[in-house]
Amino acid sequence: MERARKLIPGGVNSPVRAFRGVGGSPRFIERGSGCRLFDVDGNSYIDYVCSWGPLILGHCFPPVMDAIRSVVETGTSFGAPTEREIELAEEITSAVPSMEMVRLVNSGTEATMSALRVARGFTGRDLTIKFEGCYHGHVDSLLVKAGSGMATLGIADTAGVPRAFAETTLALPYNSVEALEAAFTAHGNEIAAVIVEPVVGNMGCVPPLPGYLQAMQALCNKHGALLIFDEVMTGFRVSFGGAQELYGIRPDLSTFGKVIGGGLPIAAYGGRADIMSRVAPSGNIYQAGTLSGNPLAVASGLAMLRYLKTHKEVYQQIDRAAARITEAAPEGVTVNRVGSMFTFFFGTGPVTGWDTAKSADTARFNAFFHHLLENGVYLPPSQFEAGFVSAAHDEAAVDTTVQAIRSFR
Repeated sequence: MERARKLIPGGVNSPVRAFRGVGGSPRFIERGSGCRLFDVDGNSYIDYVCSWGPLILGHCFPPVMDAIRSVVETGTSFGAPTEREIELAEEITSAVPSMEMVRLVNSGTEATMSALRVARGFTGRDLTIKFEGCYHGHVDSLLVKAGSGMATLGIADTAGVPRAFAETTLALPYNSVEALEAAFTAHGNEIAAVIVEPVVGNMGCVPPLPGYLQAMQALCNKHGALLIFDEVMTGFRVSFGGAQELYGIRPDLSTFGKVIGGGLPIAAYGGRADIMSRVAPSGNIYQAGTLSGNPLAVASGLAMLRYLKTHKEVYQQIDRAAARITEAAPEGVTVNRVGSMFTFFFGTGPVTGWDTAKSADTARFNAFFHHLLENGVYLPPSQFEAGFVSAAHDEAAVDTTVQAIRSFR
């Protein structure tokens, strides 16, 4: 860590990895296998970060590793189309009916940035509604009252974002239909899009209240705004068809990442064909990327999605494992869980949005995190991040985790 801090800001290449505000030094990882991580000091941990969600089948899942090996000898990047890109697009659009057309990109940030540009270009409007505590990547206009590392570090609004960019975003409380109605009443003909994590994972796991997403869609339809589901975290994770399948919503645009790369960097945005046909070279909304659809990430993603498509029992398996883990929560702890996503909130009542999430006892969570780490269980090192279960978490791993949780005082 001392070497890293001399060369890399904070010693890490993504802020929440630093354990800042948690205490101690992060574990430098040497390798992963199944549900376990192994650090450079030879310690083993049962992993509930799962690379922040994509490793739904665990580390080094054989079909994914085989797919990467099979393609690596053919080249890493061509800057030209490949047949596998079409195959991955076919898998995504088949699983998610709202995705009539799809464009592959390299990261969740790039996907949300591009989806917003498309929404503005299609509607001819400038304003975006987002929600306090939601995180959509480090897009300038979406870092207003964001979650994830900004919540962990206590940064409300980052430096470096021009005021004019921030003023294009209306940040509303999550799970409040009344706030949405008021915003549309005041700005209805200026709002290009509403972007939302349908299940929030970046202020901890916070599910939508019954009817909330349906009300959001109705307001968007009424006022001519586009509804964008940011499913970078939930896509192919909370169900095979994502949160939109789980809640029966068909958004206008969606963004995906994490699982569709099988552990390699790739993401996608897409939606209605009449909207996506406006993207260059078909239309006049520009977006490009040299490494978009690179062979390694596409091969990895294809192996992951094809396995999940033919083994949907995985979702019942990881749901059961997550239920056992969260049922072991210490007394007085609020647990939020949707499928295999979960968070333990300390020292607070029901958590339905950022106003209640931020009241959690982060010092108590810190003690809980380090207790589990010392007992070989690796949770996300922040009160405001969701944990994840993979299909590699067998009964023995879950038993060990439950015992570690129950021994916390």
